[in-house]
Amino acid sequence: MTTPSPVTPSGQLPEDLEAEALPEEVKGLSQNAIVRKRFIGNTPAVVSIVVFVLIALMAFTSIGFLGIPGWWHYGYEDFSTQVDGGRPTFMNLFNWGDHPFGQDRIGRDYFAMTMRGTQQSIIIMFVIGAVGGFIGVVVGALSGYFRGWIEAVLMRIVDIIIIIPLLILAAVLGRIAGTHVTGNMATITLGAFIGVIIWTGLSRLVRGEFLSLREREFVDAAHIAGASNTRIMFKHILPNAVGVIIVNVTLLMSSAILLETALSFLGLGVRPPDVSLGSLISDNQEAFSTRPWLFWFPGLFIVAICLSINFIGDGLRDAFDPRQKKFNSKKAKDRGIHGSAVKESASAAAIAERTAADPDQPGGAEEDPGSGPSHRG
Repeated sequence: MTTPSPVTPSGQLPEDLEAEALPEEVKGLSQNAIVRKRFIGNTPAVVSIVVFVLIALMAFTSIGFLGIPGWWHYGYEDFSTQVDGGRPTFMNLFNWGDHPFGQDRIGRDYFAMTMRGTQQSIIIMFVIGAVGGFIGVVVGALSGYFRGWIEAVLMRIVDIIIIIPLLILAAVLGRIAGTHVTGNMATITLGAFIGVIIWTGLSRLVRGEFLSLREREFVDAAHIAGASNTRIMFKHILPNAVGVIIVNVTLLMSSAILLETALSFLGLGVRPPDVSLGSLISDNQEAFSTRPWLFWFPGLFIVAICLSINFIGDGLRDAFDPRQKKFNSKKAKDRGIHGSAVKESASAAAIAERTAADPDQPGGAEEDPGSGPSHRG
């Protein structure tokens, strides 16, 4: 008689748990292929990346960039006669008209100006994400791994930066950036200056992750194998913290757009004659009741970019972090039914085995009355 396999408290056999730990759809795939498959399976993230790419392509190809001409027939500094009070001429995808987003009060094409503002926001967003993300990860990794005086010095620097109001500090640096450089370099410089001061929250989160991960067994194994501290930090620990880093860098990038919008609204960000989405809203705030489209389009692009970046960050977090698993109600229901059936089957097999071993157990086979000693001839 074969001994039944042990059953887990959930009613599943060990081999079922092993199969569940490694889903069939990712067996045999490399880590990059698994990450790619998980990201593609996240519908909001895929839709968001398509939306963001379309916005970026429209912004950088319509009015041109870095001297490369675009396909739109107006520039953001071109003037023309105001038509129909500057109202939008957009009817549908096949009929844009001469001014699909309308015109401002002096006759400039608002579509071209909105595309230029979108360019500025995207450039600043990526510069801030690169600069702030790099500084935050390095500072958080060093302070969380080495501890001691290194952690004390770096955390005191973080505390000093945190106590200064971010908007005031960014306004001062933005004024410096706008005074000494112009054009696209002013935008890049503004993004770099903001990135230098916006990394503090990320550094604290990375520090917390490193404090937790440095106590794990794989770090001790790397020490025993003779790996250097730099290799352990950035080759072993950092990949395990990539989910937290990606999500917070994307949040940093989306908040950077809002910060740049606030600075431009106050006149401390992108300086005229250049424009940004924030400056477009600021310049036309008095026309909200009479020409509301001057607010609709810049605001729509700000919201679309921020939401897209946030959803992309969530999708990357789920793809890179192996602890994240998409819940499937159908599979969970099937697994519960299967687990109950396995548990009942295993329980019946265990009762049968006990009965065969000891017939006196309750529920065992009844003794034949004719086989007792009093009935023997």
